[in-house]
Amino acid sequence: MSSRYDVVTFGEMLQLFVAEGPGPLEDVRAFHKRTAGAETNVAIGLARLGLRVGWASRLGGDSMGRYLLAEMQRENVDCSRVVVDPDQRTGFMFKGRTTDGSDPPTEYHRKDSAASRMTPADVDDGWLRSARHLHATGVFAAISTTARAVAWRALEVMRAAGRTISFDPNLRPTLWATPEDMRREINALAFQADWVLPGLEEGRFLTGADSPEAIARFYRDRGASIVAVKLGPEGAYFDSDQGTGRVPPFPVKEVMDTVGAGDGFAVGVIIALLQGRSVADAVRAGTWIGARAVQVLGDTEGLPTAAEMDAAGLWSGTRPLFLREAPGHAGR
Repeated sequence: MSSRYDVVTFGEMLQLFVAEGPGPLEDVRAFHKRTAGAETNVAIGLARLGLRVGWASRLGGDSMGRYLLAEMQRENVDCSRVVVDPDQRTGFMFKGRTTDGSDPPTEYHRKDSAASRMTPADVDDGWLRSARHLHATGVFAAISTTARAVAWRALEVMRAAGRTISFDPNLRPTLWATPEDMRREINALAFQADWVLPGLEEGRFLTGADSPEAIARFYRDRGASIVAVKLGPEGAYFDSDQGTGRVPPFPVKEVMDTVGAGDGFAVGVIIALLQGRSVADAVRAGTWIGARAVQVLGDTEGLPTAAEMDAAGLWSGTRPLFLREAPGHAGR
């Protein structure tokens, strides 16, 4: 029986306001409207590469919710499991700009948002099982206790169905009561995944290990078949049934914004693995997209098309990624 979707995900999408120029947010006079959300960034990236992607969430019945829903539909992401609630509001955030490559100031307004009101009753087991793969992150699980229950339910359904699961810790300390709570809950979720994708500093916090090799071994010993540790400007390290290795970094002319780089990394890893490529090729693709992501201001502007990935010469063989572009994204 063929799958209806290649990948599905749950997660909150935020309306993003990016500062027009550098400086404290309170001094900024103009902002550019964008989209944001760890899971939805990955959904958009995979849809641009031609995968059939489904997203489940809740949005408020406000202008921001209508904007975000229209953007996801424009990106060819299936939104049939997105509920628009007229009695709730959509979360949003402000992001500043820097000129020295440092992380920009950010300000979130997501407390009691529509997505945070999701419960396990929002999980459609049949819809989940109609997909080959589930991508999850630590962000959605952190926004409320009911969202965490949704995350657990989705993982349980997909594990029981024998589907693959990728997990990006994506730590957000301000959303957790204590660092200990964050470590315990995020690791419990990560232990349910097949492919775990921590950053180096995240991995150090979560595992107590210092090196990428030891971080990867921590999750491998707990059931992960692939662990890819993001090393920022040093590339990435991976440990899998196919062996271990390091992928060197790709050149970056100027770091504009590191937010979204990890989501881009996940896009590259997932697309390559679902296409049956080697783990080394998958991590190379993730590292390349991550390098693209840090050179743009928005979360999704650096996400490539299949033609751009093939032109980059990332693959150890000659087989192209896809025979066609995703609808609406040719030459993007």
